[in-house]
Amino acid sequence: TLDSREPDFVVRGANQDWEGQSLYELYTTNFTPFEWHAAIFERARQRGMMGFSSPFGIEAIEFLESVGCPAYKIASFENNWPDLIRRAAQTGKPVIVSTGMASLADLERLVRIVRGEGNEQLVLLKCTSTYPAEPHNTNLRTIPHLRELFDCQVGLSDHTMGTGVSVAATVLGATVIEKHLTLSRADGGPDASFSMEPTEMAHLVHECRQAQQALGGVFYGPTPAERKSLAFRRSIYVVQDVAEGEILTADNVRIIRPGYGLPPHELPRVLGRPARQAVRRGTALSWAMV
Repeated sequence: TLDSREPDFVVRGANQDWEGQSLYELYTTNFTPFEWHAAIFERARQRGMMGFSSPFGIEAIEFLESVGCPAYKIASFENNWPDLIRRAAQTGKPVIVSTGMASLADLERLVRIVRGEGNEQLVLLKCTSTYPAEPHNTNLRTIPHLRELFDCQVGLSDHTMGTGVSVAATVLGATVIEKHLTLSRADGGPDASFSMEPTEMAHLVHECRQAQQALGGVFYGPTPAERKSLAFRRSIYVVQDVAEGEILTADNVRIIRPGYGLPPHELPRVLGRPARQAVRRGTALSWAMV
């Protein structure tokens, strides 16, 4: 950008923390210095994490390549810059793109650019470029639509407060969740108002993983985990000793708990049949007995 205070270059209405700053002031005071990256990446590796960065220029990608950056995150504000997207794709590493403000035509163009470089490691993040964002303008239903349209991994760049929106995105198929992190919102900073503190981030991770696990698959009938609960369901049991050949009646068989016998809807078929064998009181009835 330019170091200018002309109206086009001054932030208006995006976020009260940024209100009145020029774009030049905002970006020159809030960038991550190049010399920090190697130490951050090394610390991430020590903690079993994959550290990567968001480049805001071609020279930034060249620098990040020199320090072994394993993936690239393209911010929403850069998703309409073909040269940046192309250079990131040329590294052959995962390219994660936030889709804030992007039209469908913009997205089709950037997907063509990435795949045109032979890079299939593309992740598109649904993003609402307001800071903070509100749930009512987040439009999470876009997530499965993005996956269907572009056949790639999808996720959410989440600027809302709390965990609910990210959890809902996980249920809709998000495989990547981006949240801003701060040690303390009270310390201030350009993104403090919509950042999570460490304990909140840990809670978010837990809730999203639970949501993903809970999706499971399509399943009917008792799961293995539910089998113990059959004790509380109803089924057909012999409630009086029955001799071989004796007719089953409402007096000697009933629908009771537990649920290990024939299902209750079979009672009309059972009544009036002779027992094939002697059956003791308290036995779960099966078709082998009638």
